[in-house]
Amino acid sequence: MKPVLNWTNAASINSYTLRLSCTLVFALLYTFSAFAALPPEPKRKPLRTKNIIILVIDGPRYSEMWGATPGVIPNLSTRLKGKGVFFSNFLNDAYTYTNSGHTAITTGINQPIDNYGAELPAHPSIFQQWLKQTGKPATAAWIVSSKDKLNILGNTADSVWHDQFLPSLNCGVNGPGTGYRADSLTLIEVKKVLTTNKPNLMLINFMEPDGYAHAENWNYYIRGIARDDRYVQQLWDFLRKNKNYKKNTTLLITSDHGRHLDGIDGGWIDHGDNCQGCQQIFLLAIGPDFKKRQTVATKHTLVDISATVAKMMGFTFEQSQGQVMKELFSRKKLRDLGL
Repeated sequence: MKPVLNWTNAASINSYTLRLSCTLVFALLYTFSAFAALPPEPKRKPLRTKNIIILVIDGPRYSEMWGATPGVIPNLSTRLKGKGVFFSNFLNDAYTYTNSGHTAITTGINQPIDNYGAELPAHPSIFQQWLKQTGKPATAAWIVSSKDKLNILGNTADSVWHDQFLPSLNCGVNGPGTGYRADSLTLIEVKKVLTTNKPNLMLINFMEPDGYAHAENWNYYIRGIARDDRYVQQLWDFLRKNKNYKKNTTLLITSDHGRHLDGIDGGWIDHGDNCQGCQQIFLLAIGPDFKKRQTVATKHTLVDISATVAKMMGFTFEQSQGQVMKELFSRKKLRDLGL
């Protein structure tokens, strides 16, 4: 039997439907107006940094550098320090050898590794990750090192990444097994690469303080620190004047390890344990996006370099054990970085 339409019920249903519809409309309008009343998201401006160069002075002890300023580092401690942020409590708090220290910088992971160049890092580097994610050619990322054994930084033992997305290398006299090269010659090679290939990402190793300390030559060890101080200034002057690098390049100057304190296992001649002399290093960061004339006492370590570089260059590097060094940036820059 067909139901009989009750006009009273129908009118009631229509009235209810109308009220419900109105309620929904008002709710949507209220929600929209609430969102409309929120302040707009601040626009994130891109960083001015387009290029990052990491320069490692191999193995000076803090006491002969920043513990005796200006001493033999007048350029670093006076002319350059005021241009950026100096980290006075910067450490290699893991494995205080050359290859391990450099591996911590490039992979963001503290790894005990053969110190004679016979072992590749276990994880891919910032160079490989950046080259893959950007599609840039190998000539856009370089490792230029006075020590030939640091050619290992260009590759990894990881089976997925091995021989993939490799940066360009210029290590030692003429590659692995050819011996160490004077830092003055390494600086010449650096300038050639910067002029010819115009890379965006580079790591430089200056070896003389470490090399002469191991040779037990105190005078040449000190001379090596003084020379590298001059070479850093010359590199910065080059970057300031070069049309491809001026005003858009960040320079991170650090060490891979220090040396034993006096009275510990031969003192300044060697390194490799967790004494303060071996762990205490430094970081001086100069760039168009950083604060100036700042000293930071907060503890940071070598693995924080990779996290910071990745954030600034805009690529993902989740493997890093480090953290972005927020003290480098103003509040506005931190917002621009999404931090």
